[in-house]
Amino acid sequence: MTEDRSVPLEEKQQTSPSVDTEKKDKEVKNPETPAPKKDPRSRLFRSSRMTIVAPAPHAKGKGSVPKVMYIVIAALLPAVIASIFFFGTAAMVTIMVAIFSAMVAEFACNKIMKTGLTIDDGSAILTGLLIALTLPPSFPILLTALGSVVAIVFGKQVFGGLGANIFNPALIGRAFLQASFPVKMTTWTLPAFAGADAVSGATPLGLMKFEGISTQLKPLLIGNIGGCIGETSAIALLAGGLILVILRVADWRIPLSYLGTVFLFGGALWLINPDIYPHPLFMLLSGGLILGAFFMATDMVTSPVTPLGTWIYGVGMGLILVVIRLWGGLPEGVMYSILFMNGLVPLLNRWTRPKYFGEIQEEKKKQ
Repeated sequence: MTEDRSVPLEEKQQTSPSVDTEKKDKEVKNPETPAPKKDPRSRLFRSSRMTIVAPAPHAKGKGSVPKVMYIVIAALLPAVIASIFFFGTAAMVTIMVAIFSAMVAEFACNKIMKTGLTIDDGSAILTGLLIALTLPPSFPILLTALGSVVAIVFGKQVFGGLGANIFNPALIGRAFLQASFPVKMTTWTLPAFAGADAVSGATPLGLMKFEGISTQLKPLLIGNIGGCIGETSAIALLAGGLILVILRVADWRIPLSYLGTVFLFGGALWLINPDIYPHPLFMLLSGGLILGAFFMATDMVTSPVTPLGTWIYGVGMGLILVVIRLWGGLPEGVMYSILFMNGLVPLLNRWTRPKYFGEIQEEKKKQ
């Protein structure tokens, strides 16, 4: 008879781990066995790295909302200083009232809507400052406060706060004042250096529109003319606007296309009949064009995000502005041109969206 050399199952389970351990020790102790190479792709799949799933675009940067807002406020300081220099304490009081009213309205909306305080981000300060710079020096204080409140409540908070508004809040507030108090919005006070006997008078655009008189370019550059508080000094506004472009806070395509369209379209008309149409440089330096082109039209929330969209956006504003100034019933049209194109921004972003990877091939297959 043969011997039964089978090993019970329990003994096999007990002995197998020790055998495997001995084999592993021999493999480790053997110097001829090469160490396994580390897969370089393993660093791309570290478990400690956070995975964020979100829709495009994925933009990264060191900027923040408060940083951007305070940079724009700082860029407006040359215009603020020029306004106080030319219009005195009236300009200072208007600016302070507009900013304070905007901050109070922002605080009240935060409390009522329970969205958390957003006063420290600087957006309310910037909105109030922009409204003040687009008002006449003699504008009543109470109406200035009302315009700031309307801008914050109906221009921003109604839509859900900063980032959700469709139109520029400061222009919403000014449009309300323009429609509600047209006489007071067109009552101008001339600067202190305009003349000893001069107290009030028309703006350069008003003189051009209704009397056919074109103002010289030098007063337009310096700011010693009648007009809104922060729109008269072209040099001060250009200095601040260039700061925004250099720091990439403002997209350079928007002011370039806006100003370029006004210059080319207005220049073509001037060449056709210089006796009727003003010089293109007068069109650029007068009114609130420079303020609107650099500080309002470039608002990140209400301007297109695609390069082609920004060009269409700027050209559209320029065409609307020239049409209103030369053939419309009002001497100025910066506010209306920006608000009109603000309403088209969602469509521009959709129409000018770049093709994503593989989209063109899918369209060809469907055809």
